[in-house]
Amino acid sequence: MSENRVDPEQYIIKDEPYYEPVADEVERYEAAYSVRMPMMLKGPTGCGKSRFVEYMAHRLGRPLITVACNEDMTASDLVGRFLLDKDGTKWQDGPLTTAARIGAICYLDEVVEARQDTTVVIHPLTDHRRSLPLDKKGELITAHPDFQLVISYNPGYQSLMKDLKQSTKQRFGGLDFDYPAEAIEVTIVARESGVDKATAEKLVQIAHRARNLKGHGLDEGISTRLLVYAGQLIAKGISADAACSMTMVTPLTDDPDMRDTLGAAVQTFFG
Repeated sequence: MSENRVDPEQYIIKDEPYYEPVADEVERYEAAYSVRMPMMLKGPTGCGKSRFVEYMAHRLGRPLITVACNEDMTASDLVGRFLLDKDGTKWQDGPLTTAARIGAICYLDEVVEARQDTTVVIHPLTDHRRSLPLDKKGELITAHPDFQLVISYNPGYQSLMKDLKQSTKQRFGGLDFDYPAEAIEVTIVARESGVDKATAEKLVQIAHRARNLKGHGLDEGISTRLLVYAGQLIAKGISADAACSMTMVTPLTDDPDMRDTLGAAVQTFFG
């Protein structure tokens, strides 16, 4: 059985990701990382949680291994499994195991999408043990001193079936994320999409109107990510009306009345 050999450099983020701090989240995270505290990031879709983790990994000079969680993900997908090849049986580390070995930040994105019997495998890595038992392999991994576990999810989509157990939640420190304040969001949209400030301001104003409809016809407001998409299309010569329809209306709802409402908001600023 051959052992995995992983070069941590392949997980290093070479170029600094653009991230606009909203408050003191950078300093708080740095303090948490200094004691290797597991961290939980909570906030709506597209508000910058993943970008923040990338930014912090680059800032700290640590490898980053990201896992997009889903309901079909098993514990073996995280930890690893035996595989058969022409030379016989080989153990293949999963992303969580790899991160623990090399001292990476392991980021489990939308962790509530995974089954609860899968997420319990992270427990021994999130307390004083900082270890990961590989039961199938008969090995106990002691996490690298630089290893940190980070999870994220959107509380707006929580339900009794899709929530973390208290026994899991209380192993983490937490940071709340939300859409940025208006001035900061305008700066982000202009920088990320390439449109001028005036156009970015209009896009943000549309988003603010749509976010007021959350729970009143919309499951979720327009994310900062969608505003950037709209700006990118406008910067490429697509009309503002068409760009907003493609990114800020069609993806959000199929309800004709709600589409008309969002379309009216777009016309208010770009009509």
